[in-house]
Amino acid sequence: MSNGVPILSFAEWRLGVFNRTMNLSDIKQLITDGEGDELEFKRKVSSPEKIAKTISAFANTKGGIILFGIDDDGSLIGVESEKTEIDLIRSAGEYYCDPPVQLSFEYIPYHRREIIIVTIPESEQKPHFVKSNTEEVPRAYIRVRDNSVIASKEVIKVLRDERPETGPLKLIIGENEKRLFNYLEMRDRITVTQYSELVNVSHRRASRILTTLVRAGIIRIHTLEKEDYFTLASESEVFAKNHTKQFRTPRQH
Repeated sequence: MSNGVPILSFAEWRLGVFNRTMNLSDIKQLITDGEGDELEFKRKVSSPEKIAKTISAFANTKGGIILFGIDDDGSLIGVESEKTEIDLIRSAGEYYCDPPVQLSFEYIPYHRREIIIVTIPESEQKPHFVKSNTEEVPRAYIRVRDNSVIASKEVIKVLRDERPETGPLKLIIGENEKRLFNYLEMRDRITVTQYSELVNVSHRRASRILTTLVRAGIIRIHTLEKEDYFTLASESEVFAKNHTKQFRTPRQH
């Protein structure tokens, strides 16, 4: 809460304040607020594959909005051919994203051009991968601040566990888990590699233990652009996990 006014997430703000057709004043306010973990500006579609990375990142994280027709300096310029841009954006969401991502569109006239507003909801079918014309292995993306970054294997596992059809969790706390908790109480954070060395297990097994504990709400995964790390969950986070069906992933610091 700031100055007595509740601080809303971008999604809550979007649903509450803009539960209607957006107008030019709304767009100008978004531009003033700047790009972030739920908002991105584009001059136009450079390629469907590149746009698919942003769509994947929003769908895999908290959802978001892409504004097309905004220059690099934040000035409004609009797009010349609305139909061409929409066809490319649809291709990005339906063909280049796997599974496909459903998008919604709004249009605002601007000096005989159009500002295109594309809303991407947070998905229940995470993770969404991006098919590439240059890479053999599809990659999933997540949103970290104002960047769309490649999701690690651990984040992908956590995203899969967020699906509604995921079965019940079977959790056993053994010596390896206890050593992890002791380590985190003294040193605050740990990576998969550090944990693998701590308990002398394979990188794969260390990753599996950590992601299982993330799903249980006992630890949290934090994403950085180069490497993820894990911390103990706070008491309030554990309480929230025990009283909700889903947990928020990943944390961004």
